[in-house]
Amino acid sequence: MNNTEEKAVFEQEYTFRDALFRSKNDFEYLWKRKFQFFPVAVTGILFGLLLAWYWPTTYTSRVTFVVDDTKGGGGSMLTSLAGQFGLDMGSLTTGGVLAGDNVLQLLRSQILIKKTLITPYDEAKPDYTLADKYAEAGKLKKSWTKYTKDGPLITFPVDRSKYTRLQDSLLQDIVIRIGEGNFSISKPDKKLTFFEASATMKDEKLSQLFCTRLIKNATDFYVNSKTKKLRTNVKLLQRRADSIAYLLNRKTYAASASSKMLLDANPAFPTAGISSELQGRDKMMLSTAYSEVFKSLEASKTMLMQETPTIEIVDVSEYPLKKNNLKYLKTAIIACIFSLIMYAAMLLLVRRGRNSIKN
Repeated sequence: MNNTEEKAVFEQEYTFRDALFRSKNDFEYLWKRKFQFFPVAVTGILFGLLLAWYWPTTYTSRVTFVVDDTKGGGGSMLTSLAGQFGLDMGSLTTGGVLAGDNVLQLLRSQILIKKTLITPYDEAKPDYTLADKYAEAGKLKKSWTKYTKDGPLITFPVDRSKYTRLQDSLLQDIVIRIGEGNFSISKPDKKLTFFEASATMKDEKLSQLFCTRLIKNATDFYVNSKTKKLRTNVKLLQRRADSIAYLLNRKTYAASASSKMLLDANPAFPTAGISSELQGRDKMMLSTAYSEVFKSLEASKTMLMQETPTIEIVDVSEYPLKKNNLKYLKTAIIACIFSLIMYAAMLLLVRRGRNSIKN
């Protein structure tokens, strides 16, 4: 072993021994002052108890749902075939608002959150909305009195068309608060189509209503956007079929009346049967047109049923909801330990600072 290696080993051994020596001295220094730690521990316990008492209690509501958008068509067949060869074709064969992980972004959209917030909180008070309850539970309305100059408290009625600029601004502030800390949406298993939405708020009923109504609004939005064209086509074909059926009924009565007149027609008039023939021809044309339109209508209805997706609610939190608060004993112990560590660190820093000044 050369001189360099011997020096390195010596320095490592010296550093380790020096660390042990310092730790021993620090422990002895702190042990001599052990009685000073009792008031610090008591202070930490009291602080932990006060923190647990003042800490706001929140409630968490969870909704687990699954998106069913499989139609069994060529896309799903292609996906199954590609899966046998280890290829993932799902992103290429599926689409739509809630396709894949789009649901994660849809449920965070501000439009749906606002629509959910301005729904009634209680049936007895139709103008008292979830936004009002959120602002009241979070003590936001008292802080908003500075905007009204001793006027009435700001409210958020169901009819949003009558909102002032201030109401829109404060509602937007609530939406941002909810999106950043009160609501979350996740996918527990990437291989499955199950999603879990959770809302954590200071009011138990508010948390439950917000979570369930947000899922309902997202479901309605998804179904309407997914089937909008097909529903429009079905309505158009239905109106056309009703119109042709009305004309066909009138033409049937007219043809029947013409047939009766033909029986009493004067043989001297050779054109007496032309009217009956025209009525019969028009009736046949309307009947053929009605048959084709009715076929298209039934085909469109069948396609609409196949294309209509569903969001099935798998699990919903029931009352009482999960309560989130600080436990008194646990918080007191943690605060006590933290206070003791901080006080010990402060004593050691002061001691080393004095030693460095002396040296």
